[in-house]
Amino acid sequence: MMTYATCDDIKLRRNLQDDEHDRCQALLEDAAVIIDAYNKKAPDEAKKLVSCNMVLRAMADTGIPIGATQGSVSALGYSQSWSNSNGSSELYLTKIDKKILGAGNKIGFLNCFEAEEP
Repeated sequence: MMTYATCDDIKLRRNLQDDEHDRCQALLEDAAVIIDAYNKKAPDEAKKLVSCNMVLRAMADTGIPIGATQGSVSALGYSQSWSNSNGSSELYLTKIDKKILGAGNKIGFLNCFEAEEP
């Protein structure tokens, strides 16, 4: 399956354990499908960057989830909760990812006299 980035690209940005390679590869393949569904005509450099961003978010192992919109912590009751608009370990495009892929750069209109590319 095609990917726009490699596990080596991810390794340059984050330490990967030996047992994470297969998961990284699968996430990169999934990210490519999502990117193509969003804008297949985006430049390859943009697709690579966004692929890395998506996989790094999905593989993040921090105390606070990346993309958390709300959180609360209690001390003596040992309570902790986070709200995330996207699921945990889910691949998703952020607003900046969408901009990088070329969304929002043009005002939408349709020219019925212009031929569409195949």
